[in-house]
Amino acid sequence: MGGRNETKVMYFILLGFPTTAELQLLLFSTLLLVYLLTVLENFLIILIIRNNQGLQNPMYFFLGSLSFLEIWYVSVIEPKMIVDVISHDKRISFQGCLTQLYFFVTFVCTEYILLAVMAYDRFVAICKPLRYPLIMSHKFCAQLIAGCWMCGLTTSSIKLSFIARLSYCDVDKINHYFCDISPLLNISCSDSSLAELVDFILALMVIMVPLCIVVASYICIMFTVLKIPSSQGRQKAFSTCSSHLTVVILFYSTTLFTYSRPKLMYTYRANKLVSVLYTVVVPLLNPLIYCLRNKEVRFAMRR
Repeated sequence: MGGRNETKVMYFILLGFPTTAELQLLLFSTLLLVYLLTVLENFLIILIIRNNQGLQNPMYFFLGSLSFLEIWYVSVIEPKMIVDVISHDKRISFQGCLTQLYFFVTFVCTEYILLAVMAYDRFVAICKPLRYPLIMSHKFCAQLIAGCWMCGLTTSSIKLSFIARLSYCDVDKINHYFCDISPLLNISCSDSSLAELVDFILALMVIMVPLCIVVASYICIMFTVLKIPSSQGRQKAFSTCSSHLTVVILFYSTTLFTYSRPKLMYTYRANKLVSVLYTVVVPLLNPLIYCLRNKEVRFAMRR
């Protein structure tokens, strides 16, 4: 233990981003505006889908579920981050930290699997169009959504069960703007090798299995679309996938950088910057991507 003080840590201090007093108000205003816009955008998508009969199909059912998920996803991180920008007291209780981590991991894992489900939906719609209504029934879609949430909750519970056993001694500062797994593993004064191994294996499973489903789905989609004789037909088929593919690339590329590496490869500055992308920027862009690139959603908004 190296003679470190065994006093139990009651709270952590989130160091966040170093900034000057002059920039604090600007950063606070920007983050608050981004958060409010993200919640409003996703809420509007849910409202539009619920109130338009033309959008009552599996594709938009999953899109509404994604918007619902992202409202909670940003709400577990951004309000605390916004307050900490202008607050001198950046503490978060030990229980509060683990609670934030639990829900954040749940939402991230659920989104990985949900994006894979949405890719499978596009695969069935384009590659098996005649069987699409039969395969993607309302009951099956509801079961897929429930499965996404169950996988997210289960994965998060397993990870937290190992992290909660760790000891935190005289180090109470987390070099991050929210409670994430790698910073907590790095400041633990007990042996975190087992918790790190479990986290790494589960991260690879939750990321790579859905990613393989996404890649396989789009390979099949590509071969099917290339067989369509007319260029207009090919363009229409690709247009139904472009929004989802863009969102997948943004979300997977940023989170893969953070969560598929062992603790020894963790770098605070790089991870904090990349974390801003998938906790702040990507959730803001996702509704815009679906609205700007989807004719049916744009038409429903104009109505």
